Amino acid sequence: MVEGYLTTHVLDTARGCPAAGMVVELFRLTAEGRVALARMVTNADGRTDGPILPKGDFVAGRYELIFHAGDYLDSTGAAPESPRFLDQIPIRFGISDDSAHYHVPLLLSPFGYSTYRGS
Repeated sequence: MVEGYLTTHVLDTARGCPAAGMVVELFRLTAEGRVALARMVTNADGRTDGPILPKGDFVAGRYELIFHAGDYLDSTGAAPESPRFLDQIPIRFGISDDSAHYHVPLLLSPFGYSTYRGS
Protein backbone atom coordinates (compact mmCIF):
# COMPACT_ATOMS: atom_id res chain seq x y z
CA MET A 1 0.00 0.00 0.00
CA VAL A 2 1.26 3.47 -0.89
CA GLU A 3 1.19 5.87 2.04
CA GLY A 4 0.22 9.50 1.53
CA TYR A 5 1.78 12.68 2.83
CA LEU A 6 1.18 16.44 3.02
CA THR A 7 3.38 19.23 1.62
CA THR A 8 3.16 22.96 0.95
CA HIS A 9 4.94 25.65 -1.06
CA VAL A 10 4.59 29.38 -0.34
CA LEU A 11 5.25 31.94 -3.07
CA ASP A 12 5.41 35.70 -2.53
CA THR A 13 3.63 36.95 -5.65
CA ALA A 14 4.27 40.62 -4.83
CA ARG A 15 8.04 40.10 -4.82
CA GLY A 16 8.13 37.26 -7.35
CA CYS A 17 10.02 34.82 -5.13
CA PRO A 18 9.59 31.97 -2.66
CA ALA A 19 8.42 33.00 0.81
CA ALA A 20 11.42 31.88 2.87
CA GLY A 21 11.23 31.94 6.66
CA MET A 22 7.44 31.69 7.07
CA VAL A 23 6.13 29.72 10.03
CA VAL A 24 3.51 27.11 9.08
CA GLU A 25 1.48 25.17 11.65
CA LEU A 26 -0.67 22.09 11.12
CA PHE A 27 -3.62 21.00 13.25
CA ARG A 28 -5.96 18.01 13.05
CA LEU A 29 -9.57 19.10 13.60
CA THR A 30 -11.58 16.79 15.86
CA ALA A 31 -14.95 16.93 17.63
CA GLU A 32 -13.03 17.99 20.75
CA GLY A 33 -11.12 20.80 19.02
CA ARG A 34 -7.75 21.32 17.34
CA VAL A 35 -4.79 19.01 17.91
CA ALA A 36 -1.37 20.50 17.11
CA LEU A 37 0.64 18.21 14.83
CA ALA A 38 3.52 20.24 13.41
CA ARG A 39 5.22 23.65 13.34
CA MET A 40 7.72 24.23 10.55
CA VAL A 41 9.49 27.10 8.79
CA THR A 42 9.74 27.43 5.02
CA ASN A 43 13.20 27.18 3.50
CA ALA A 44 14.83 29.30 0.77
CA ASP A 45 12.60 27.59 -1.83
CA GLY A 46 9.41 28.44 0.11
CA ARG A 47 8.93 24.77 1.06
CA THR A 48 9.36 22.89 4.30
CA ASP A 49 12.42 20.65 4.50
CA GLY A 50 10.23 17.57 4.77
CA PRO A 51 6.56 16.67 4.59
CA ILE A 52 4.40 18.62 7.04
CA LEU A 53 2.51 15.42 7.74
CA PRO A 54 4.75 12.43 6.99
CA LYS A 55 3.60 9.02 5.80
CA GLY A 56 3.47 7.43 9.26
CA ASP A 57 1.11 10.11 10.64
CA PHE A 58 -1.04 10.58 7.55
CA VAL A 59 -4.70 9.67 8.09
CA ALA A 60 -7.97 10.78 6.54
CA GLY A 61 -9.71 13.63 8.34
CA ARG A 62 -10.11 17.39 8.63
CA TYR A 63 -7.02 19.59 8.97
CA GLU A 64 -6.02 23.23 9.29
CA LEU A 65 -2.81 24.85 8.08
CA ILE A 66 -1.99 28.25 9.56
CA PHE A 67 0.45 30.38 7.61
CA HIS A 68 2.06 33.19 9.65
CA ALA A 69 1.93 35.71 6.81
CA GLY A 70 2.08 38.88 8.92
CA ASP A 71 5.39 37.99 10.54
CA TYR A 72 6.76 36.98 7.14
CA LEU A 73 5.62 40.24 5.50
CA ASP A 74 7.16 42.24 8.36
CA SER A 75 10.47 40.45 7.78
CA THR A 76 10.48 41.36 4.07
CA GLY A 77 10.09 45.09 4.61
CA ALA A 78 6.64 45.13 3.02
CA ALA A 79 4.87 48.45 3.56
CA PRO A 80 4.00 48.53 7.27
CA GLU A 81 0.42 48.51 8.44
CA SER A 82 -0.98 48.38 11.94
CA PRO A 83 -2.68 46.03 12.09
CA ARG A 84 -1.62 44.14 8.97
CA PHE A 85 -4.41 43.35 6.52
CA LEU A 86 -3.24 39.70 6.48
CA ASP A 87 -1.79 38.21 9.63
CA GLN A 88 -2.36 34.50 10.11
CA ILE A 89 -3.97 32.70 7.17
CA PRO A 90 -5.94 29.59 8.15
CA ILE A 91 -6.72 27.04 5.45
CA ARG A 92 -9.07 24.22 6.41
CA PHE A 93 -9.20 21.17 4.18
CA GLY A 94 -10.06 17.50 4.19
CA ILE A 95 -7.96 14.45 3.43
CA SER A 96 -10.12 11.63 2.10
CA ASP A 97 -7.46 9.36 0.59
CA ASP A 98 -4.70 8.44 3.02
CA SER A 99 -2.64 6.90 0.21
CA ALA A 100 -2.39 10.14 -1.83
CA HIS A 101 0.00 13.08 -1.85
CA TYR A 102 -1.80 16.25 -0.78
CA HIS A 103 -0.04 19.49 -1.70
CA VAL A 104 -1.51 22.77 -0.40
CA PRO A 105 0.37 25.75 -1.88
CA LEU A 106 -0.14 29.36 -0.85
CA LEU A 107 0.31 32.30 -3.23
CA LEU A 108 0.67 35.43 -1.12
CA SER A 109 0.83 39.21 -1.43
CA PRO A 110 0.30 41.81 1.33
CA PHE A 111 -3.38 42.19 0.38
CA GLY A 112 -4.48 38.81 -0.93
CA TYR A 113 -3.79 35.12 -1.24
CA SER A 114 -4.96 32.02 -3.04
CA THR A 115 -4.58 28.30 -2.61
CA TYR A 116 -5.52 25.11 -4.41
CA ARG A 117 -4.89 21.39 -4.22
CA GLY A 118 -1.65 20.94 -6.06
CA SER A 119 0.24 17.84 -7.08
